[in-house]
Amino acid sequence: MHIHILGICGTFMGGLAALAREAGHRVTGCDAGVYPPMSDQLRALGIDLVEGFGAEQLAFKPDQFVVGNVVTRGSPLMEAVLDAGAAYTSGPQWLAEHVLQGRHVLAVAGTHGKTTTTAMLSWMLECAGLQPGFLVGGVPLNFGVSARLGRVVTAPSSAAAPSSCPSPFVIEADEYDTALFDKRSKFVHYRPRTAVLNNLELDHADIFPDLAAIETQFHHLVRTVPASGRLIVNARDEALQRVLARGCWSEVQRFGTRREEPGGLCARGEPGDFDVLRGSLKLGHVQWPLLGEHNQMNALAALGAAEHAGVAPEVACAALANFQNVRRRLELRGISTGAVAGVAVYDDFAHHPTAMRTTLAGLRRKLGLQARILAVFEPRSNTMKLGTMKAQLPWSLEDADLSFCLQGHYGWSAREALAPLGNSAVVADSVDALVAAIVTAARPGDHVLCMSNGGFGGIHDRLLAALKAGAR
Repeated sequence: MHIHILGICGTFMGGLAALAREAGHRVTGCDAGVYPPMSDQLRALGIDLVEGFGAEQLAFKPDQFVVGNVVTRGSPLMEAVLDAGAAYTSGPQWLAEHVLQGRHVLAVAGTHGKTTTTAMLSWMLECAGLQPGFLVGGVPLNFGVSARLGRVVTAPSSAAAPSSCPSPFVIEADEYDTALFDKRSKFVHYRPRTAVLNNLELDHADIFPDLAAIETQFHHLVRTVPASGRLIVNARDEALQRVLARGCWSEVQRFGTRREEPGGLCARGEPGDFDVLRGSLKLGHVQWPLLGEHNQMNALAALGAAEHAGVAPEVACAALANFQNVRRRLELRGISTGAVAGVAVYDDFAHHPTAMRTTLAGLRRKLGLQARILAVFEPRSNTMKLGTMKAQLPWSLEDADLSFCLQGHYGWSAREALAPLGNSAVVADSVDALVAAIVTAARPGDHVLCMSNGGFGGIHDRLLAALKAGAR
């Protein structure tokens, strides 16, 4: 089959392209921004890329156009596809029909932690010898790729017992909408046998009017899990409890519970060194370099899902000792030399206030109260640009000594939003001005945490260069 992917350089669609190519399909694609690193990864797979969404691409005559949710009505190519009556589908639908069919799908959903938990779960299954397929919204360092088919074994005709799990596929299950012609959440296409519900907050305010609307989509996901399946649910999340109250037809494994709750998974100890318990029974021990209680919770979620796929808890815990996380998750980009030496610069994907707060809390817990943390962030997500979360920003930055924000064309004032922080917050109108302000404030031994769901104008390398030069 020849598929032509519209919006191929997005994380999800790029991963789908890699899976399709690995499965032997001919893959071409286009995007408005064909640029590294995704463009390099795709071309290395033999995938031809076209810049833009021109109608002339209709001449490629693929068997099917696969349309990403970045594509809107009015796009010349989309209009040409519709006018010609050409075959088209969405990315999630194509994936469900051509990759996920007949496999034990383990889907990881939630507002926060999806990428990290998906990577953890994939690594647990890999260490157990199950050779899973996966599609992750980032690059797990243990694998070096964001997607692979894994080992595919024909399942028996009868309902597969979870312990047999011959052909697992782990997928990051996003609640964002599917395509311009399918406004359901992506994850309703995946039909998981094992589903992680990690947490649930208001996000994607560009398509969801309120939290209740997102809860409805999670309810739809729950409806697709078979009775022989399992839901792995955060016991601390009130929104998820409301989702389950609307109907639940599968076994539920709760995590993050109090130790006295029978059957619930919980942790005893520090986030970097803890026992995993079911009620009061110890199942295993985890010692690893990851920071923060949020990652401890991610680990419990992944453990519950791995167990449903037949992985013993002690094996899953041992796998976490060698888990290397995902790129752009508190990733140390460098330590400055030169004029202002010894400043550590980190890159993190956090872009929602809750994620920013938990990331900062994890770093603070590791470094202690004496260390100085400089938080640098870009309100780049659609939700943040709308100003939906602006009132939470001071709360999200409480663990930082100084905060620096890039003021973009958001329609709201970052200076006003950060006014409660007083002189500890600086807002700049360009990346250059932001770098200059950070270098002026930085001292040897500081930790600079840059948070954005985009490239942030290459701020990490620019900061390290400016610190070396000592530009003031």
